Amino acid sequence: MKRIFLSKLVVVFSAVLMFAYGVIYACGGGDWFDNWYYNSNFTPETFVDKSYSPLFLSGDVFYGIGFDKGHNSRFNDQIVSEWQSYLKGKMNPQYVKEFLLENNRRITVEELYFFFKTKKENESSLGFASKMNLKEAKIKEFINFLYLAQQIETVSIGEENWGYDPVVSKEFTNSDVIEEIENKYNRTKDSFLKNRYWFQTIKANFYSDTKQRAIDFFHKTEGLIPKNTLYYRAIGYLAGIHHKQGNYAVSNYLYSQVFDKCPEMRVVAAYSFRPQEESDWKQSLVMAKTNQEKAALWAIRGYYNDEEEAIAKIFELDPKSSHLDYLLTRLINNQENKIGGDRENPSKELSKKEQISKLNPSVLELVTKINVSNATAKPYLWNMALGYLQTLHGEYAKADQNYNQAEKDMPKTVLASNQLRLLRFVNNLNKISKIDESSAQTILKDLKWLYQELPRTKIENFRFDHASNWSRHYLSSLFKAQNNAVMAELFSQTTEYYAGNMGNSFYDNEKNLLDMKTFLSKSKKTELEQIAEGIYNLKLKDIINFQAVKAAFQNKIPEAIVFLKQTDAVQFQLLYGNPFNGNIKDCHDCEHLAFQKKKYSQIDFLNTIQLMQEKLAANEDVYNNSLLLGNAFYNISHFGNARTFYEISIVGYGSSPTYFRESMKKMIVDCSVSKMYYQKALLAATTKEQKAKCSYLLAKCERNDFYNERYYFKNKDYWEFYGDKLNFLAWNGFKTLQKDYSDTKYYQDVIRECGYFNTFINQ
Repeated sequence: MKRIFLSKLVVVFSAVLMFAYGVIYACGGGDWFDNWYYNSNFTPETFVDKSYSPLFLSGDVFYGIGFDKGHNSRFNDQIVSEWQSYLKGKMNPQYVKEFLLENNRRITVEELYFFFKTKKENESSLGFASKMNLKEAKIKEFINFLYLAQQIETVSIGEENWGYDPVVSKEFTNSDVIEEIENKYNRTKDSFLKNRYWFQTIKANFYSDTKQRAIDFFHKTEGLIPKNTLYYRAIGYLAGIHHKQGNYAVSNYLYSQVFDKCPEMRVVAAYSFRPQEESDWKQSLVMAKTNQEKAALWAIRGYYNDEEEAIAKIFELDPKSSHLDYLLTRLINNQENKIGGDRENPSKELSKKEQISKLNPSVLELVTKINVSNATAKPYLWNMALGYLQTLHGEYAKADQNYNQAEKDMPKTVLASNQLRLLRFVNNLNKISKIDESSAQTILKDLKWLYQELPRTKIENFRFDHASNWSRHYLSSLFKAQNNAVMAELFSQTTEYYAGNMGNSFYDNEKNLLDMKTFLSKSKKTELEQIAEGIYNLKLKDIINFQAVKAAFQNKIPEAIVFLKQTDAVQFQLLYGNPFNGNIKDCHDCEHLAFQKKKYSQIDFLNTIQLMQEKLAANEDVYNNSLLLGNAFYNISHFGNARTFYEISIVGYGSSPTYFRESMKKMIVDCSVSKMYYQKALLAATTKEQKAKCSYLLAKCERNDFYNERYYFKNKDYWEFYGDKLNFLAWNGFKTLQKDYSDTKYYQDVIRECGYFNTFINQ
């Protein structure tokens, strides 16, 4: 068996899926994000009728909606409107809507039906006698119709739950109701009611074990019925029956008619259209009586398989077909997708030569041919599409000509105007190979529009994000080629990703840092420089904050204080824990929740360190000052309770050192400064308790050094060693603590709180 269509995700919605997708609600009859924006500048909604939108190019089952959840509501508004028009105000419009759509009115309908039939009063007849004229013939006809239609809905309406397992179809077995509905069709003279009883007759047989009667009835009466929405919904049921019977060619031919003539059911018809073999497809084409019908078949095939081939065929058959429009948008979006992008590294751009090599030359040839003919219903769409393809192929002058032509004929909608402007901008920016005053002037207005105005305007469906991102990377690459590192950075931030987190490695280079500070500090900037500064997510204070953090880790506290005081509110941010505490076990949450007599802001913290260092330099209270300084530098490291001190956008964020780039990782896990102060404290200690504490705190630093060497630096794959049970050694501090200070209270405290040490002494 030769399959001819691409596999789509097969999902099951309700029993109807086995047969057809007719409307399945509201008694007039009853009927299956991701947003494809990432690589796209071409918005299909600009050009194509809304009924096609679920069929736009998408990585999901249907574009914008995922699964089609409209079965129970697709025609609700239309059905309510038509019945309200029929009743001509003889019933309150709100009651009409409630009776048609709300389940809690089903009992009301039943009671009114039996009141009309038996003349016996009941709760509903008494309740509504004052709200409507129950003697009015049209109201009676409405209730009679609703009652019969509701019988069919007991099997036609299913829960809108998606799954992969087949759903057992429900069958309508009350042949008397089916016969009564058909008799109503035969007897009624009212064309409105006749049309609806006709549809209900087909629907009722569809859900019964007499499905062939639906086909027979349709062929006997179709010439008497207007070709309206109900007509094509009925064809949908017939198509489902033929599919169930194995008549795939007939089924698919009928679905193509629904696709062509009933916009509301395009998504339903497209999904249900499933030739099993190549021969089915060919037979369906033979059945098509007109070029328009053949075009409809190709329109659905193009959705599943090859837009380029389908467009060529439809153009030969019916160049004015609206199906061409939606297929063209898919074709263009597919070309964009071929170029793609590096999602892991969005700043990596293809060269123009690489980009062109990924495109299909035949697509450009086909669109050019159709555009030159000027035979389509929307020439401006083809002008714009061709212009965009020419931009992608590097034919910028030709693209300008087509954009100019498109502007003459296109509708003056917000979406169309912005779409044309965006494509022109992409074309103009592609022309630039070097940034100078002259070339910059050609894009300044559009850059402001793209970066500043559009994000605020929020034009529905408009795809401008890709152009925004691409233009930044493109401009950055141009500035990089011109050795302007600052402007290159402003347009495309130098980020490095680690385990989903990122930091900015641009500032690891001191020259870059100082050059950026100089740029951000200058008062007079060109218009392009102002735009670049406006889109950059770091400000001068962020860079200075980074300098403060680095200086603090380097134990350059006076320098760090000077920097931190230039960061506005950052200096007053409170640290969660007491940064001068040195605990036996590292428990950040515990230390954050512990009672604190004083809460330290970042500037308080640095000022206090400076004061202690001054006292230490004066040989004042050496033990305590050294111990507290050791704790302070320990706590701003990855292992301490004050990580928020270094967690800023340039450094990065994360609960593991593996989340940080190499330079920052080395900075945040380094315990050398805290170890230096603990050693000074040990030398100045006068009691065994003090010495025991210093020995243990030095052991923690030794432990951290071991972690750094084994897990964070020597071996790139942390998880290779995770759980290897070699997570501690007999640190020198442990040995000293056991050998010399086992008679101290602190020793007992360590045994109680430190599982590592407890394991060590019990080995």
